[in-house]
Amino acid sequence: MKKLALIALLCMALSASHVSWLGDYDRALEKANKESKPLLVLLIKNDCNSCKSVVKEVFSNKEYIDKINKEYVAVIINYDNQHYPIELFYSTVFPTLFLVDSKSETFLHKPLYNKEIVEKTVAKLF
Repeated sequence: MKKLALIALLCMALSASHVSWLGDYDRALEKANKESKPLLVLLIKNDCNSCKSVVKEVFSNKEYIDKINKEYVAVIINYDNQHYPIELFYSTVFPTLFLVDSKSETFLHKPLYNKEIVEKTVAKLF
């Protein structure tokens, strides 16, 4: 029983230190509308090293992660899969970060592109 409790605590601690990404835009939009939260959309591309490093270095173990998980619905979408409104989240630079009002699907902030997505810049958004 103690082992199960320890495992549960470890899982909670790990999930709290990372953004709770959803992988499906439509599901994220539905959840955001239901919870009256904006969307945090990270657009990535296959075989993109900066995409991997942004997720690893900017969106884990930072003080703003709890705020993101509490106040936003985060979705990570892959440009190569194109199961999202590409006309809204069009980019030729990867990764790209969008903050979006879930009701109107309008931008709350100018998108951040590639090298702009650093801890200092992202922290200022939240």
